[in-house]
Amino acid sequence: MKKEVRIFLTALMFFTRIPVPSRIDHNTADLNKSSRYFPMVGILVGLIGAVIFAGANALFKDIFTAVILSVMATLLTTGAFHEDGLADVADGFGGGWTKQRILEIMKDSRVGAFGVIAIIMTLLLKICLLAKLALVMINTQLLPFCLLYIAAHAFSRTMPVYLLRFMAYSREDDSTSKSKPLATKISWPGFILANITGIIPLLLLIIWFHHSWLLLLVIIPCGLLTIYLSCYFSKWINGYTGDCLGATQQLNEVIFYMGILAIWNYI
Repeated sequence: MKKEVRIFLTALMFFTRIPVPSRIDHNTADLNKSSRYFPMVGILVGLIGAVIFAGANALFKDIFTAVILSVMATLLTTGAFHEDGLADVADGFGGGWTKQRILEIMKDSRVGAFGVIAIIMTLLLKICLLAKLALVMINTQLLPFCLLYIAAHAFSRTMPVYLLRFMAYSREDDSTSKSKPLATKISWPGFILANITGIIPLLLLIIWFHHSWLLLLVIIPCGLLTIYLSCYFSKWINGYTGDCLGATQQLNEVIFYMGILAIWNYI
């Protein structure tokens, strides 16, 4: 149990700015196993965003203000870790035409036009979708929207786990990367644990709405997006990088909100 707690805290340290005990370090073995706890970290990040939304909405009585503050809270919690990956992927694949060039651009710490556009459009979509979902869901109660927020962060962090399980790491030499690979290959038990953890908040949301199982359909667009991204990454760089995992999470979070909003019209 202590070993699993240490591995979870390693994931928490790597993916967020949440303080962890000083004895937790960037141990390679623990870091490679930490991918099983991606969705659990997502639950914590989503919970922080939901709490900030609830408090801001109660204080200011304005949904848009509350949504913006909650998104800011998640960005501060993660240090914009995944957004940085999305920007690097947009720059790399937008400006490179060979594997070597794409990886070189993704390694560059500077953000280009493609990256800036990707981040702006993604954040705008998140804010607009969350505000719309809040408007239609809070007519009933606040808790369902908070569950949705948590479910999105948890489930979107499950999708990169599929890349870790079924794809190879792209960089042959770790020295060409800004950081070491997050995980070489997630084990089957870890893969199953990540999937179970990632879907629990969504199941709780379904139960809240009197077993509205149509909400499970959101898995389809997220799955299709992940398959497309895996094929795209394989075509151009023969695998994934840490930035690809971050981009996959960000895009799946947006697709999750879009899917739920579309399904909402039929339940």
